[in-house]
Amino acid sequence: MSDKTIEALTRKLDLLIEAVSRLAPAQTPQSDFDAADCFVWDAERGFLEPVQRVNRVDIGLIRGVDRVRDILVDNTERFAAGLPANNVLLWGARGMGKSSLVKSSHAAINASGKSEAPLKLIEIHREDIDTLPRLMAQLKASFHRFILFCDDLSFDHDDTSYKSLKAALEGGVEGRPANVIFYATSNRRHLLPRDMIDNERSTAINPSEAVEEKVSLSDRFGLWLGFHKCSQDEYLEMVDGYVRYHGLNIDPETLRAEALEWATTRGSRSGRVAWQFIQDLAGRLGQPLKD
Repeated sequence: MSDKTIEALTRKLDLLIEAVSRLAPAQTPQSDFDAADCFVWDAERGFLEPVQRVNRVDIGLIRGVDRVRDILVDNTERFAAGLPANNVLLWGARGMGKSSLVKSSHAAINASGKSEAPLKLIEIHREDIDTLPRLMAQLKASFHRFILFCDDLSFDHDDTSYKSLKAALEGGVEGRPANVIFYATSNRRHLLPRDMIDNERSTAINPSEAVEEKVSLSDRFGLWLGFHKCSQDEYLEMVDGYVRYHGLNIDPETLRAEALEWATTRGSRSGRVAWQFIQDLAGRLGQPLKD
């Protein structure tokens, strides 16, 4: 066999190897728990994506929910210290700081330095709930402690993934790992549509058992923290807190009038509405907001 023939075969073999390597599945990256304090669960790759800049506000700016704030912080502090703590469902009125409170509590506790190692916050998207067992399998062997956080958790009529969530939280042979706790926010106290529960009651052979099956999911959460619509005074207190924190220069009477007009045009008062007003106000004043 001539040298030219050998060279041609070698080139073809190299091309074949390259083509086969492209067909092979990509190697799953390893999650690095020390890369950050916050992560997002990438269910498709089975990987925790580090989040270097977290979208959150200072816990002191969350007003009108002092009681539930203190309960959540206390529960989270006990968990970070290795003591018993409960899964938490934050439910109720939209825009009242449910998800902001989870992220801010996590940051405040890490900043306090009370725990031996930083507490990790992992966001799991609603549509990835059925991958919880895979995620927990990664976490249970770590010395870190993790808050699994699902924002706006709810289930529709034909969705059965709530059953896998029930098993992951408290069911199954293994149960929830000791270094993992689950926090969820929702507009629904029972996470399922009311008409779904009512329909089960009216069509089932044993109505009470059918309803129990549906509402037992929320029973997996030891703490139910309710968030309710704020009063006008609480709304104005939120606005004042943001103005002081960001150092916005505006006359108090003008601020009050504009804040109330903003809430009226939106048809509601909440922490979210207050923050949207502050962003509009800062833009009109030509003043930047703090990071």
